[in-house]
Amino acid sequence: MTVAERRSLRKWLDQQEEWTEDEWTWFRTGPVDGHVQGIVRRVRRILEVSQRGLADLLGVSQSVVARWETGRTSPRVSDLLDLLRMARLELVLLDDADQEVDPMRDDGVRTHGGSRFPAHVDLRVTGWWSPADVESTMVEYYQWKRRSKAAGDPSVRYRRSRWRRALERELWGTPDDHPSLRQCAAEAEHLDERREQRQARRAAA
Repeated sequence: MTVAERRSLRKWLDQQEEWTEDEWTWFRTGPVDGHVQGIVRRVRRILEVSQRGLADLLGVSQSVVARWETGRTSPRVSDLLDLLRMARLELVLLDDADQEVDPMRDDGVRTHGGSRFPAHVDLRVTGWWSPADVESTMVEYYQWKRRSKAAGDPSVRYRRSRWRRALERELWGTPDDHPSLRQCAAEAEHLDERREQRQARRAAA
């Protein structure tokens, strides 16, 4: 063994003094196959890097990668996605019928405060938006409606009652996703057209 090899071995042994029992188990028997541990190992194999090499690519320490592979901790979703991107892999979600399930869209309509609507609810467009404290008997109500229509700003609501939501899904099915703002504005336009058609029929009767 050369001097350089002995130094390398001594450095490696010094690092092992900080290993936990789980990490020593990993070293003696190898990590458990499958799940997140197996994914991390698969990425390392594809990239042909050591734990330290993968840690350098991700900007974490070697001990963090070791804990992922022993199952002591799991990578954050953002780290896991970075791992897959580096290995040119893609995360695919399958339901129990082996059909691919897409993530919810990123451009879904939002509340006026800018936050997302709860993911589990079904949204419905009721027309154009106006403040909650402005009643339909007030002149300001129609001013707000005209202003909102010009801005393409629809009123979007959802059922808070679980049983009402279940009943509507039984009747009309479960929406796959939340609509975009543009889709909601188009629905508000459609509601306007239907209302105008009803008014024309009543006037002709």
